[in-house]
Amino acid sequence: MSAVEIKKGIYWVGAVDWNIREFHGPSYHTRRGTSYNSYLIVDEKITLVDIVDADFADVMLDNIREIIDPSKIDYIVVNHIEPDHSGSFPKLMEVATNAKVFCTQKGKDGMLQHYFGNYDYNIVKTGAVLNLGARNIKFIEAPMLHWPDSMFSYIEEESLLLPNDAFGQHVASTKLFDDENDMCILMEEAKRYYANILMPFSGMVVRKIEELVKMGLKIDMIAPSHGVIWRSNPDKIIEKYMEWGRGLSSKKAVIAYETMWSSTEKMARKIIEGLASEGIDTKLYKISKSDVNDIMTDILDAKAVLVASSTINNTMIPDVAYFLEELIGLRPLKKVGAAFGSYGWGKGAVANIEKRMNDAGVSLIKEGLQIKFVPTEEDLNACYEFGREIGKMLE
Repeated sequence: MSAVEIKKGIYWVGAVDWNIREFHGPSYHTRRGTSYNSYLIVDEKITLVDIVDADFADVMLDNIREIIDPSKIDYIVVNHIEPDHSGSFPKLMEVATNAKVFCTQKGKDGMLQHYFGNYDYNIVKTGAVLNLGARNIKFIEAPMLHWPDSMFSYIEEESLLLPNDAFGQHVASTKLFDDENDMCILMEEAKRYYANILMPFSGMVVRKIEELVKMGLKIDMIAPSHGVIWRSNPDKIIEKYMEWGRGLSSKKAVIAYETMWSSTEKMARKIIEGLASEGIDTKLYKISKSDVNDIMTDILDAKAVLVASSTINNTMIPDVAYFLEELIGLRPLKKVGAAFGSYGWGKGAVANIEKRMNDAGVSLIKEGLQIKFVPTEEDLNACYEFGREIGKMLE
């Protein structure tokens, strides 16, 4: 994909990765690919904001060459040091030998540990302004959104926010702008991105957006480092981040379960009926057959999380343990929940699930339901009531 002018004299010069299917190791499944967005500003001082993954260094340099000779780059702004945004840095510096590099202190520390070398690093803090000529870049530190080094860059003259990983989506597309793509898909992927990357930092997300508002920044375009650029209605994604960051939820429950001989699954299906009788929208996931990223995406705006497992070796089935470790790491806000499951000659799964749900910050609102071996009709009626009673609590 060639360079694209996003505003007068400002160009997207990044790369589209159609084939990537795993991100952050195997923890995030990028089913729609992704992009690595880099932005070239042509002014008195030629400036490159954000870089690309090492495998796409030549693509980025070729895109830059469509506009200017990369050796003429004066400034490089590193909003975030993670390798998907900085991996091509050494190759870029072989060409842009005189470029000054601007980043936070933690950015410099991280770059030195990743790429070594004696580069001209310049430390910036919130409020610092870099003059490019006709334009100025204002820097806003954004630690833990989503690494300690992260920052945003804002060009007041263009009302353009360059927030690196914030407001991104893992989407590969030949269409660069939101209004050129299916908005339903974009919002789905933005939600998935938030749930699986930014959810642990929700409080910081809200405070950072409130800070931007207090600074009086006018924003008519948001150009993140992954996915499409928000130009038609950037307020929409900001509003969604505020909703997600505050832990707002709907009358919705998510059941994540695993079963050995179908008994726990039978319980789950009857519990769903009870929840539905109270008007609760419920999603059912068999963990071993599901993408955990999808489960977490649904949990983001659900009120209740129910987790279930048959007992094996006095505890839960391992797939459930993995799911709960992810839940603990992502730590969703303001969730209530309960555990249930079947057992044979000894219990253990439900108690251990409840402990891990507490570790994840989920408030248990009902004692766990446990049924021995195969559920009877009476047991299934108890499952229905279990779901119905929880549904009433979600009003």
